[in-house]
Amino acid sequence: MENQESSSSSSQQHWIIEQEILREKLITEDNFTWKLLSTQDKSEGSKEEEDEWLKYIGGVDISFSNDDSSMACGTLVVLDFNTLQVVYEDFSLVTLHVPYVPGFLAFREAPVLVEILDKMKRNGNPFYPQLLMVDGNGILHPRGFGLACHIGVVANLPTIGIGKNLHHLDDLNHTKVRELLGAKENSSKDFITLVGSSKRIWGAAMRSTQASIKPIYISSGHRISLQTAVKIVHMTCKYRVPEPVRQADIRSRDYIRKLEMNAKTK
Repeated sequence: MENQESSSSSSQQHWIIEQEILREKLITEDNFTWKLLSTQDKSEGSKEEEDEWLKYIGGVDISFSNDDSSMACGTLVVLDFNTLQVVYEDFSLVTLHVPYVPGFLAFREAPVLVEILDKMKRNGNPFYPQLLMVDGNGILHPRGFGLACHIGVVANLPTIGIGKNLHHLDDLNHTKVRELLGAKENSSKDFITLVGSSKRIWGAAMRSTQASIKPIYISSGHRISLQTAVKIVHMTCKYRVPEPVRQADIRSRDYIRKLEMNAKTK
């Protein structure tokens, strides 16, 4: 037992050091060459052909087998930004040997998702995403470097973190966010900025649709500002979760469910 605890502690110390090294490369301001169409421009189809526009948005997620928690399906989808239709998808079925440790999700999931991206890039696929949404947090993380940051830095890709749950940090918690969203002065707002007691801006809590009871938590991953991240998430939400992440989640769960069903019928 002592050896296991010592090994776990050693791994976490190594991960903290690696996070610190990667965080030195983190950019949380807009750092990309493409331009963003407004919602009106998207509907009218107006744009200048000589400019580079945001056209392909990726989404990544990992689903786990109900029968074997170490078996996972990493999924990448790419959507056309104008239509929000899936134009590319890929899967990677893997057995994970790294345990889940709160705050260190990236060391379990990032290698799988980065490899799918790398495979797409190596093949010169024309749908390679200009921006990636990650089912996981960006800087809204106890050490300011969540899964979206990790993938963004390693892949050198603009990334946005989409969290369904809130890390309790810097005096921010679910109760406080619900109170802020319910406050009279915020009743007409789609989102509120998450500012901790340290005055640091961590991200935003968004009511993505009018029917949404629970907010989603948006944070900068890499090479994108919170302001731009919120704008793009708002433009890609049909339901509570933005479409790139929602489609990755749906397809990864379907893929692993079909595998389980096939295994049981053999």
